[in-house]
Amino acid sequence: MTRATNGPATRQRRNRVLKRAKGYRQGRRNLFKMASVTVLRAERFAFAGRQQKKRMFRSLWITRLTAALKTHGLRYSAFIHGVQKAGIKLNRKELSELAIHDPSTFGAICSKAKAAVA
Repeated sequence: MTRATNGPATRQRRNRVLKRAKGYRQGRRNLFKMASVTVLRAERFAFAGRQQKKRMFRSLWITRLTAALKTHGLRYSAFIHGVQKAGIKLNRKELSELAIHDPSTFGAICSKAKAAVA
């Protein structure tokens, strides 16, 4: 009796890795072992990049808010504390968008935050 090696499943697994390694150079694209190591490494970088993207956007929103709050005579930390005390349920992204696109509404929110802190 011949030995069964489950060839189709092995080939599918290898092809799945090699398909994800498209665009790599030389053996990283063609050789299964090298491709699998490279793909794993690339996936780690991709995951880390998605986390960094979240951090970078949050810092961008905070920078925008800080710049917008200077004209209203508020510090960022005092503003956030006032917004929370006033019960305004807007996150930093929404607040920064308001600061850019609707300054009058943002000014009203600033005055409410000032009143809540004082």
